[in-house]
Amino acid sequence: MVCGLEVEFHIYRIKDPHNGPDLDPVQAAWPGQPPTVSMIHPGYNLLAESWIDMAEEPLRIVQHTAQALGLPLQSLEIELGPSQVEAVFDATDALTAADNMVLFRNGLRQALRRAGYHASFMCRPPFPNIMSSGWHLHQSLVDGATGANAFMRDAPAPGTTPVDALHTLTDTGAAWLGGLLAHARGMASLCTPTVNGFGRFRPNALAPQAVLWGRDNRGAMLRVVGGAGDGATRIENRIGEPSANPYLYMAAQIHAGLDGLARGLMPPRATESPYASDAEMIPTNLPDALTALQDDGALVEGFGADFVRYYRRVKLSEAQRHALAEDATDFERREYFSRF
Repeated sequence: MVCGLEVEFHIYRIKDPHNGPDLDPVQAAWPGQPPTVSMIHPGYNLLAESWIDMAEEPLRIVQHTAQALGLPLQSLEIELGPSQVEAVFDATDALTAADNMVLFRNGLRQALRRAGYHASFMCRPPFPNIMSSGWHLHQSLVDGATGANAFMRDAPAPGTTPVDALHTLTDTGAAWLGGLLAHARGMASLCTPTVNGFGRFRPNALAPQAVLWGRDNRGAMLRVVGGAGDGATRIENRIGEPSANPYLYMAAQIHAGLDGLARGLMPPRATESPYASDAEMIPTNLPDALTALQDDGALVEGFGADFVRYYRRVKLSEAQRHALAEDATDFERREYFSRF
């Protein structure tokens, strides 16, 4: 398996990096107070040179930190949301990609903190008018004997059109895509593991809402990228959030894809209407997603029943604490904004 990382996150300037509420001993608690912050750019002006200039210093810290860690950083840019940025990494084998995500998040948060900035991989930071951050996982398989992309066709299958999976993908790639669709609800809590992250799944937000695939369609959960003869042909899964455990996120793809291969699943035609109401929906909250995981036989077998019981219990406890909180926004600010 080969994976490429496309990670959205937020960077803020800490107003008082030495004596802020997060470092006040009188306010020490678990979870503690988050830092008081301001934005590095106001957003809503994608790739504007003036916004880039405002964010120049923290973006250079991101660049130099990633490169010093040996990470295959491909691009770095401001995103549409206020104080939001995006980093894209070249494809590597799956395990290296997961290791790289851990290195990137941890190293980046430390390097930025030293310079007076706060990096948050929380999906929806606790401020009005923000844009949700996603983690889009690009994936393909490599033939172990030849090194060739096992998803790439030499030519479209006869009688197909671009909305057919076999127009772009091999039989292997189409079955893998079918597996990802079949287990989309079951994998949701492994790819989006926080209460906060499920607020991203809403209509017309460049985020998925239904279990659908498309081509150049940012509203679909799965996007097929490439074409016949294109060695970079791959599937992009847009269900993840940037705080997800990368090993569980990628393992979920593997178990789902392998089940698709074993059963020879064939996906339906690509969608042109990703927010159609008649499609199967991604779970809208963490407890429902955990139930879907528990009910997914292939994922339970792949991860092990004991692990699924343990994971479900831990994450249900988090959801219950959120439900019982007097102020849900304050809970998320303390629980996610500082930790992730």
